[in-house]
Amino acid sequence: MEKGRFEGTERYIATKDLMAAVNAGVTLGRPILIKGEPGTGKTQLAEEVALSLGLPLHQWHIKSTTKAQQGLYEYDAVARLRDSQLGNERVHDIANYIVKGALWEAFDSEVRPVLLIDEIDKADIEFPNDLLRELDRMEFFVYETRELVKATHRPIIIITSNNEKELPDAFLRRCFFHYIQFPDAETMSSIVEVHHPGLKKQLLSEALNAFYELRETPGLKKKPSTSELLDWIKLLLAEDVPVEALRGGNSRKALPPFYGALLKNEQDVHLFEQLIFLNRRDAR
Repeated sequence: MEKGRFEGTERYIATKDLMAAVNAGVTLGRPILIKGEPGTGKTQLAEEVALSLGLPLHQWHIKSTTKAQQGLYEYDAVARLRDSQLGNERVHDIANYIVKGALWEAFDSEVRPVLLIDEIDKADIEFPNDLLRELDRMEFFVYETRELVKATHRPIIIITSNNEKELPDAFLRRCFFHYIQFPDAETMSSIVEVHHPGLKKQLLSEALNAFYELRETPGLKKKPSTSELLDWIKLLLAEDVPVEALRGGNSRKALPPFYGALLKNEQDVHLFEQLIFLNRRDAR
């Protein structure tokens, strides 16, 4: 049964601003454009909105080669040619070779669905504009079958972007926008508690201190994300790493244990090693 408003879930800590943005987009009937650092829960948001409101979820994960048409439908001409050569009776009905895309499936839903269009900025710059009419009118035309497909219910559309490229103004005007800020220490503590309930406060405190210290390192190419912090804490618990091994602060003398869960390229590891060397030299 669909509920009225999104208020987060037990496994997804949503800020008041994020909940307000989702509910505003639903009220306006506009796509909700979500931006934020990788690992801030943009993709998972659609799953949690569907779970919270008791709605079906349709997902369309965008790649660099994805075309807008694929979200509507694709005509499988190769399969039809093969069936024609084999004398298959299916070949006489072109509808047998129309493959529904994520938008069509969402439009066909018997109840209001949630539709995720994930990482829209990966596609060609014209991709968002190619969807304007369909997202505005909630309908599209299938030329092969001369059929007009209309949405039974207007989907709750959540679109994510990693800011890899600018989105067209015409597309932005049709969206309700929200940027997910990286969680502060208090919010992050709540997130960690969901995934690692009962974690000792001292361990959590030292782990968060080390994590945010690393994130704030000047010149870091890729800052560790929430998901990487959760992986790191899982390793710390599995290997029973003592709290003392996490302490460092501004006088850190060594890389954190299992730093490979947090630092994901050699430039950042080298940068941190240089800082450690300088700290050791200054401490002499």
